[in-house]
Amino acid sequence: MAFGWIDFGVVVAYLIGITLFGAHFGKSQRTLHDYFLGGRRLPWWAIAFSVVSAETSILTIISTPGIAYSSNLGFLQLVLGYVVARVVVGFVLIPRYFKGELYTAYQLIEQRFGRELKILTAGLFLVTRALAEGVRVFAISIVIEVIFKTGVLPSVIIITALTLFYTYRGGLTAVIWTDVIQLLIYLSGTALAVLLALHAIPGGWSAVSQLAAVNGNKLAVFNFGFNWQQPYLFWTGLIGGTFLSSASHGTDQLIVQRLLAAKSMRQSQAAVMASGVVVFLQFSLFLLAGVVLFGFYHHFPPAAPFSRPDEVFPSFVVKHLPMGVAGLVVAAILGAAMANLSAAFNSLASSSVVDFYKPFLRPVADEKHYLRVARALTLVWGVILILIALLAQQVHRSVLELALTIASVPYGSMLGIFLLGVLTKRATGLATALGAFAGLATLGAVMAFTSIAWTWYVAIGTLVTFAVGWAASSPKRSVKGEG
Repeated sequence: MAFGWIDFGVVVAYLIGITLFGAHFGKSQRTLHDYFLGGRRLPWWAIAFSVVSAETSILTIISTPGIAYSSNLGFLQLVLGYVVARVVVGFVLIPRYFKGELYTAYQLIEQRFGRELKILTAGLFLVTRALAEGVRVFAISIVIEVIFKTGVLPSVIIITALTLFYTYRGGLTAVIWTDVIQLLIYLSGTALAVLLALHAIPGGWSAVSQLAAVNGNKLAVFNFGFNWQQPYLFWTGLIGGTFLSSASHGTDQLIVQRLLAAKSMRQSQAAVMASGVVVFLQFSLFLLAGVVLFGFYHHFPPAAPFSRPDEVFPSFVVKHLPMGVAGLVVAAILGAAMANLSAAFNSLASSSVVDFYKPFLRPVADEKHYLRVARALTLVWGVILILIALLAQQVHRSVLELALTIASVPYGSMLGIFLLGVLTKRATGLATALGAFAGLATLGAVMAFTSIAWTWYVAIGTLVTFAVGWAASSPKRSVKGEG
């Protein structure tokens, strides 16, 4: 069934509606505290939904079903690590973040080690987040190309511009409340697509499970074997996922900014713990969609083989869902893209202003000035991400794994820095910086000369950073605040 005018109307109505909804929060944005922390008036459950929405992106919706379609449910082993990491973040890092009025994660590093190390961590965040988000922006074009048959540039510009508009106007408050709506819509849309696919398959779920059993046991979750080169084994996923998500949720401003916006430390902890439950259910749904679509295309083969697994879910949506429903699911997918983009814009702008512009270029100015600069930098980052997205189209691999690999490279050093600062009194700023560079260099060598799976990257980087930073610090010196 072709994507019809009713579907176009649903998508356009959604894009306009969510943009106007987000923009209306602009009236309450008067200070940086409002713009970057939502005035700390946001409920914990909304923050929990927003955390999941921010970490999801369009990649999760289009790539995760593709992973299950071509393999099995083993990705859930990595997600178990994501859940464990919430405990680490909630009880190790969040208490430190609430000892003061912080806007970014990297101000904690400045308090502990000094300005130089803050520059390193904040700089790593800006570069890595921009690269990873650029890949996610490119992922939008995959969906748009399947649906609208347009080029990469027009589709990327339209979605980016709409998201920029409400993020520019409404700040973090707009980001979080639009995230809540978009998460509910894309989860509902995906669940509806799965149910309709099952209804179309002769024999329904029974037929799908039988096909899954004889085609590589696609419903298998756990694999307790061990191989450094395979990313989705139990211990690889549990350990690698724990380190990866501890870094992303404990040191990445994209997520930390939301946790800092909670009314209190307890509410922030409740938000991050609840997000673990939501994210596990979400990944289970997306992986199940991939298995169901494997059964669907066994009975109704595509006209031409899929060129990449990322195309499986969006192709099903536009070609096989009833009119109107297809538009709703497409709107849900684009909603996930906009939710992640808005989070990236606001977090990149917050770190740029608080960690670089304010301390180095304009230490003294009124709140209106900083608010103008924050909004201007939001626009600047929008342009940068569009440029990165255009370059990302030259890469031919799963866009989800590409984005996670990019993020994993500096995450190890960043998590190692934070753990040295929070768990030890011995570590010095200089020794910690040496540890961070050792972690990056080690990981560079691992990537260049070994075939170790990307899921180990954060663990390797963290352990090397922590070990070298600890060893290089003098045991006789307490270095609180030393740069």
